[in-house]
Amino acid sequence: MSRTIVASASKEHVIGFDEPFTIIGERINPTGRKKLAAELEEGNFETVKADAIAQTAAGAHILDVNCGISAVDPNETEPPLLRKAVEVVQEVSDLPLCIDSSVTGALAAGLEVAKGRPLVNSVTGEEEKLEAILPLVKKYDVPVVAICNDETGISEDPDVRFAVAKKIVERAADHGIPAHDIVVDPLVMPIGAMNSAGVQVFRLVRRLKEELGVNTTCGASNVGFGMPNRRVLTAHFIAMAASHGLTSAIMNPLHEEDMAAVFAANLLNGKDPDSRAWTQRYKPAAPEGEAGGRGGRRRRRRRG
Repeated sequence: MSRTIVASASKEHVIGFDEPFTIIGERINPTGRKKLAAELEEGNFETVKADAIAQTAAGAHILDVNCGISAVDPNETEPPLLRKAVEVVQEVSDLPLCIDSSVTGALAAGLEVAKGRPLVNSVTGEEEKLEAILPLVKKYDVPVVAICNDETGISEDPDVRFAVAKKIVERAADHGIPAHDIVVDPLVMPIGAMNSAGVQVFRLVRRLKEELGVNTTCGASNVGFGMPNRRVLTAHFIAMAASHGLTSAIMNPLHEEDMAAVFAANLLNGKDPDSRAWTQRYKPAAPEGEAGGRGGRRRRRRRG
């Protein structure tokens, strides 16, 4: 079975069909976060540090690091920003990283300072991207996220998206990059705009596992964009997608609903031996004063 190995300087993590679901922390990303975007423009990385620390404590396995600020020229500003962000995050967290950018120069800058074996996010089926990014992935011997779109955009047909994924896997092989180092993003559409979005992803994830043997990931919260009660919808999507073979998600580990969905999926899909992780996280604390509780053993009363 496919095993995608990512690592920091001191910690290794495996994304795989037989492994517990992988949580890729999404918070270090200025998209939709005006405060973080403004800080990055000023060269201020305090929120980046805080997000890295919080997500590590919350149980993320990998930290996504993105510094894409749309208001400025990304080819000029993003490489030094991403380089610095990678260095800063590595100072405060020992988790492996996912270096996230659509700018090839920024990916290169991040890889130059990244320790261990980070995940690169991402390559698409566009010829220009394939020729620019796959040699970089091979040079640093790192795994890469493959996104199921090409020059024609994002197809609503899951068969077309599968064909794009297959193309990327085949082109990666031409560069000596094995399928186990490809993590495919099938692209999750908003369920409010496309009622079949969930069914399409579930079907596509199964095909990617069974026919290409690749691990998968997605931006989990995309499914509920614009919908009421988005958090609950996202959590149920994560659990259902995991049952169809999704092996990781770029998600917010600070949302308890999402984390509960991951722990439940691991348990129900047979990836939590003896229910240890679920029990450890959700077993009620012993009442005060009982054995094992904060009060310890009750003292015997002295007889006068």
